[in-house]
Amino acid sequence: MNLSRRVTIAGGAITPFIGKFHPDFIWKKHPDFGTRENPTLEQYIHEVALGACQNVGIDPALVDRGYVGNFVGELFSNQGHLGSMAAAAHEGLNYTPFTRVEGACASGGLGIAAGVDAIQAGADIVLVIGAEVQTTRNAKEGADFLARASHYETARGLDPFTFPAMFARRTKAYCDKFGVTPEALAPIVAKAYDNANRNPNAHMREVQMSAEQAGSASDKNPCFLENEELNPWLRVGDCSQVSDGGCAIILCSDKGLEKLGECQGDPVDIVACEVACGPLGQVADLTKMDVTAAAASKAYAQAGWNATDIEVAEVHDCFSITEALICEALGFCGDGEGTQLAAEGATSLNGRIPVNTGGGLMAFGHPVGATGIKQAFEIFRQMNGLCGDYQMESSPARGLCANMGGDDRTSVVTLLQKN
Repeated sequence: MNLSRRVTIAGGAITPFIGKFHPDFIWKKHPDFGTRENPTLEQYIHEVALGACQNVGIDPALVDRGYVGNFVGELFSNQGHLGSMAAAAHEGLNYTPFTRVEGACASGGLGIAAGVDAIQAGADIVLVIGAEVQTTRNAKEGADFLARASHYETARGLDPFTFPAMFARRTKAYCDKFGVTPEALAPIVAKAYDNANRNPNAHMREVQMSAEQAGSASDKNPCFLENEELNPWLRVGDCSQVSDGGCAIILCSDKGLEKLGECQGDPVDIVACEVACGPLGQVADLTKMDVTAAAASKAYAQAGWNATDIEVAEVHDCFSITEALICEALGFCGDGEGTQLAAEGATSLNGRIPVNTGGGLMAFGHPVGATGIKQAFEIFRQMNGLCGDYQMESSPARGLCANMGGDDRTSVVTLLQKN
């Protein structure tokens, strides 16, 4: 889509992403168990909505329109109707038009795309929120909820852990086609954990995993699928985290920027935001992310860029194989070369194309509705030198976010630039 009005990210807010193995996550063996509880979905939505407004120095009443990215609030939190819930965050948001946006794990990216559209239609300040709570059910029940991002009728029988099985299937196909083993994915996992260990907001900030640990099955890193054919092709360490958390950003037109107060960081332009969808349950080639490639192609064409222009990227590493496949889909390397990028250090914090500098979904965490918005906010923070111990040596000027839903059935690719 041609952008007739400039769109910028002016700032935002993020919570820590928490869940199992995070020191602040309340469970039965936590010393605070019984005296306090983990934040609710409502609390996450309100915290980041108000935090984003504060970050850019505006009264919430100045927001023209809002969007809430969320996938399964009805199931994990017994709560839908989240646009109205966002409006309850502050009296200044009363009567502001909010809309919930859902596209499985791409819900946050779709919220950004909707915000870009709103500014093209005349809005000047748009609040985009993403939040998810996923730790209120046990692992197998939660896996059943998340399986609704697939074609449930045909995919659910694959394994009780449907999505891990679907991406184990991709790993098997990839290894068979390109003559590699699952161990080739270990550097991707190790890089994610190394970055997260520097990130105070990361779910796995205190958990370490080396390439050696990631590359071999063990009691702490087991192959866990019940599907016997797919079991050897995926370990716990290859998976993203079941996380709770929230993130929000403020999008502005040039007129909107004039209304802001003191901001932490300079505005970052969104130069393209493209969405692509493929038929649910119909993946033509398990070794390609064709929907993400289509969204990227449209975004590059819109901006007049190509893959060599990208200086930092946030990609949807819901599993280790996904990072390899998306890097190929984005043109960072050729087919079958995605595993080599991390092994060569190209995607490390100070490599030629840093990917997921804060730890990605595997180690920063994956509260589904928040992920796509977190990706954009992370690029904004890297461009403004705000990432602390995981800041790149040279702040980038051009970045990319690739937020993918389901088995690469919905994809949002966003290109960002710091002028």
